[in-house]
Amino acid sequence: MKIISDIIKLNTKGNGDLLDITAKLSRALESSKLKAGNLTVFVIGSTAAITTFEYEPGLIEDIKDMYEKLIPRKEHYHHDETWNDANGFSHLRSALQGPSLTIPFSDGRLFLGTWQQVVLAEFDNRPRNRQVVVQIIGE
Repeated sequence: MKIISDIIKLNTKGNGDLLDITAKLSRALESSKLKAGNLTVFVIGSTAAITTFEYEPGLIEDIKDMYEKLIPRKEHYHHDETWNDANGFSHLRSALQGPSLTIPFSDGRLFLGTWQQVVLAEFDNRPRNRQVVVQIIGE
């Protein structure tokens, strides 16, 4: 059993930025030379998340609409009173979605569906420099 850790650095545009990171994860797995195991993706920070969905323009807009309906940006949030940074909605969206995802792999390939991509969801109200930890455990 071997454990390999790496960091992917990304720049986001702020709230609503959804970045397909599938190819970066596949390259990290390929570089590891591991054939079977699990790959875990974790975004550092409390205003971003990791998820999967079919990364196509219509669904990208649907995802943005869903977050706005569930946790509206213009609402009042108690967190905003603490820091006066107006990003309470960002923290709630991130907490709802979650910061990590584990994907099994075999024969050096991630077990993802044909139309399933891994996506970093940026929820903060400003552009951010993100670090995504990739940890690969396998043989």
